[in-house]
Amino acid sequence: MRKTKTYKSLPYNPALKQRAKALRKAGILHEALLWLELKGKKLNGLDFDRQKIIGNYIVDFYCAEKAVVIEVDGSSHDSKQLEDAERDRYLQSLGLTVIRLLVKDVLQNMGGVVAFLKDHPALKGAPLEEGNNYPDLTGTLQENGNDFNTGTDSYD
Repeated sequence: MRKTKTYKSLPYNPALKQRAKALRKAGILHEALLWLELKGKKLNGLDFDRQKIIGNYIVDFYCAEKAVVIEVDGSSHDSKQLEDAERDRYLQSLGLTVIRLLVKDVLQNMGGVVAFLKDHPALKGAPLEEGNNYPDLTGTLQENGNDFNTGTDSYD
């Protein structure tokens, strides 16, 4: 069961269901390798879906808890910049953050890709529970002179 209402509230084109299933089974190398790093809540404890239908699009990876889409672009996207921009605008209009990665980075620098995703502002922190709004304490911690890189912060 999903923790967020967002998961089911997104537009969904059922005509794409078979295509999304075929894409999951296709075993595209870069997607399969990145999926190994994302599945099972391995990345920041977040739950991801692969080949999620959103509206008339099938996105590579989707995290409902953070409303984030991850797309991996290969050379086929070089001639599709206008279509990708239109797709991004549509996804952003739904309140989603779109993170684009390059296939060559996934294949040649997976450690760097994972580090980038772990530290990405849209994916940092614990997943929000439904209905909870956690305050952003970043400014407060910095103003109080705490160094949150050392792990020695005092919150009393």
